[in-house]
Parts: sequence; C-alpha cells; structure tokens
Amino acid sequence: MTQQVGSNAIGEQFDTSAPTPAAPGEVVAARAPEKMAANKIQCDACPVLCQISEGRLGACDRWGNFGGVLTRTDPVLLLERPGVELVPGTAQDWDGELLNNAPVFVSGVGSGTTYPDYKPAPFIVGSRHEGVDLVTVVTEGIFSYCSFKVKIDTDRFLGPEQATVRHRGEAVGHVTTIEYGSQFLSLGGVHHLTGGSKKEGRVTCELMMALGNRQPVELEIEGGAQLTVQAGCAPRINGVEEQRMRVGCGSATIGIFARQWFGHVDEVVVVDDHITGVLSEHQAGRCLDMPPSGIRIRGRKSTPGRYFQVASPGSGWGGTDIDDPLSIVEGWDPKVARPGLRLLMVSTTGEHAEWFELDVALRPQRAPMPAAVRKVVERIGENCEPALATVLFVGGAGGSLRAGVTENPVLLTRSIKDLLTNVTCGGAPAYVWPGGGITVMVDVTRMPANSFGSVPTPAIVAPIEFTMRREVYAALGGHVERVRPIEAVVASARHRIADALPSNPWPPAGVPKAGA
Repeated sequence: MTQQVGSNAIGEQFDTSAPTPAAPGEVVAARAPEKMAANKIQCDACPVLCQISEGRLGACDRWGNFGGVLTRTDPVLLLERPGVELVPGTAQDWDGELLNNAPVFVSGVGSGTTYPDYKPAPFIVGSRHEGVDLVTVVTEGIFSYCSFKVKIDTDRFLGPEQATVRHRGEAVGHVTTIEYGSQFLSLGGVHHLTGGSKKEGRVTCELMMALGNRQPVELEIEGGAQLTVQAGCAPRINGVEEQRMRVGCGSATIGIFARQWFGHVDEVVVVDDHITGVLSEHQAGRCLDMPPSGIRIRGRKSTPGRYFQVASPGSGWGGTDIDDPLSIVEGWDPKVARPGLRLLMVSTTGEHAEWFELDVALRPQRAPMPAAVRKVVERIGENCEPALATVLFVGGAGGSLRAGVTENPVLLTRSIKDLLTNVTCGGAPAYVWPGGGITVMVDVTRMPANSFGSVPTPAIVAPIEFTMRREVYAALGGHVERVRPIEAVVASARHRIADALPSNPWPPAGVPKAGA
C-alpha cells in the first residue's frame, strides 16, 4: 500500500525525497480509510480529505499524489527585499550562521496549511534583523470566517442600503453605508459560504477568490445597478466606466471654491444627492458679503445654504436622478431677484455644469459660460481623484492559525494586541481590529499576485505571517523545536522569488526591539 504522509510532513516542506519515519510524537497523516484504494493518498490539508490517485491533484488543485507522496504543487513565495540582491550561492553554501538583515522574507503564499488544527505551522522561520533574532510563523489559513469590503468611488446610486448583492444569480453580500463619495459593499462571509445552498456557497467562494486575486467580477444589486468591480481599477456602473470621485459634498464644494467664484457669479448651486449647497446663503457667501439672490431650492433646508433631499438618488447630476438642474429650483423671490442675475449650477465632480441668466420675467435662460467661471468648474474636476474600486480582505484568524503558532493560542492574541507581534498577509501590512480575537484587514493590491486560493468546503485560502522576537515566541509557548533558519529554508524548500512592493514596509522591521 502507498505510504501515508501527512500534509505537515515532508511533502509540505517541498522536499521531494522519500519520507523518513516519524519521530515519536511527530504529527503525520491520519489513519487511511479502510476502503481507500491502495494506489491513492488521503490528503489532510483541509476538511474535504480528498483521496488522490498517483499523478493526480486534489479538489483544490494545490496538493497532489506524486510518487506516493502527498506534495504541495505550488512553490512557497519568497519576497526579496527592495534594493538587496539575493545571491544564490549564499543559501547553498550556508555555513550554519544566521545572516543579519536577511534579504528575503518567507511569505504564506504557497506555504501550505495548518489543518487539522493541532499541527504546527508549515514554516516557522528564524532570521535576524538589525541584530535582533526573530521568528516568523508562516502559513496559509483556511478561512471560512472572512469577507471582502469593497469601496467603490462614485456618487451614482448603486442600490438601497442593505440591498442584496448577487453574483451569477446567487446572493453573495449586501450594500452597506456611503462614506463621502464612495459606496461600500460587504461581500462573502460565513453565512453565504456555509449558511445557504451548496450553489450559493460555491459561487460565493469563487467570487471571493477572484476579488482577492484582482480579477474583474460582475455584480448585480437588487433594486439598483449592475457593476463590474476589479481591485485597483475604475468601477463600471451599468456599463459606464466611472471617472471621478467627487471633490466633496455640495456644501464643501461651495466652501472650497467660493472665493474663486466671487465677482464672477451672483449665485452658485452645487447639486448633490446628500447636501446641496447654495452660495449666497452659505456661510462662505456671507463671509464674502454676497447679497441674497432670492432663489428657492426644493428639498429640506438644514443650516444656511445646505439642503437635503433635493431629489431622489440616481445616476444624474451629483448622484441624483435629475437630468435638468432647474428641476430643483422652485422659483425666485421677486423682491430680491433681478433680471440679468447670473446663476451657475454644477455637480460635485464638475462633470455637469450649466450657466443661466434671469430674463425680465425672472426665468433662467441658458447662456454661454464665461471663461473665468469655466476655469473654476474645470478646477473642480482637477481636484477629483480618479474613481477606483478598493478591495479589502477581512479574515478572522481562528483555531488552526493560532494553534499552528502556539499550544496556548490566547497568548498569541495578547502578543498581537500588545504590539509584540507583527501580522502580515503575504508580506503586506495588515490592520488588526481592536477587541477580541485576531481579525485582520488588508488591501489586496499590496499582496503578491494570486495570493488567494480556495478549498471546496467551501472556504478561502489566504496567506498570513506572524513575526516576533525569538524570546517573545518562546514566552508564548511557541513550537520552538520547529524553528528553521531562513538560510536552510532557502536552501532546501522549493520556492520562487518575487520583489517585495517598495511601498510596503519590510515585515521584520515592524517588530519592536526589546524594551520598546
């Protein structure tokens, strides 16, 4: 019968030589099922427990049966430190001494997993940075409790808050709040992965892996828009690529550009779905001693010069449903307004702008926009940042991840909260949420390409690394006996090397020195 080798044994370390007998107490594979064919291997890298024939891959396409040995097919990704060249001979001729300021960092991409929970992490790496001995615990976590928060820069109406977001007909998330020119979506999560039908879980998992790997995905919002979203790219809303993120709300736009309009206009209305601004009534206009224009704006008046609910949400002017800006003007006070009064109506991005002058009947008539006014409108557009879709991975690092680091997982949690342990995802800096547990959030564009995988439980596979001083690792009850010098990893593990992003801090540099 083919020899069983667990995913925490030699196969995971990418050593293709024959497996050695397990040491007393060493974790290897679970007992093979009695009815499994003799030419198969049972993979224990995730709960699916695939039975893999010789030369074939498991359901995840990440583990295979090669020569009777369970082997991870992807090489582990090493990040090369910017500005430091890795000399191949250094690792091969390593004399056993730790090098200071190692030129590479072992990322979790391609490292393998810690399932079942009690196994030590695939790579527990010793290194030295600026004279400080460090340990980095490296793994690919199997995340059921995870999601993506997507920030879409747009003023256009995407859908009502709490509306269901669908992908290929399946519910995969919902619309959350609007945050100053951006609409947020929450996609994925354990309820969609495991709480619905099998198809919903499968489609959700496929969507999440595509989002994390910066691929375009098609979304449909119930009662709202159809979207194409890709991390780091402009979103497409109902087939139209978004260009600009607004400079501010209508009131803010008034405040920013009031002095530049002064002397060239008698009134400015900045149309906005949320807060429409009116210059002559606004505090900025009063500070400039602008006389009232007599304009009457539709909507609910807030503080002077600020109006709510002037129109319904939509894809027109300023995120409203209007195409004609005059539709929000209810009229003019004949005791205040006068023929010839100059009116500019503009949106919060400057994409929509029209110039009017009042006739003798106090009716606005379209007229050519003066060059000085046009210049300010163009400056609104100049101050609008390019519209992007931002994708943040949010994952809860639970049992298998923490047990892979230490036998007493709460000590790892405390170490992170005490800022003794630096958490990265594929070498990218991760924000750790306050409160209980280890909930990390990371921008996928700062992670290596194709960092995310999946297993058909369904769940997402994502890299995570914990770096700390060696004495801290020993104090939290870590698997010290599993620490391997980084030079030995480079020399023996099948790997590939990619340049670390210069914009990312070097992970070992984020570990505080003793007494810090």
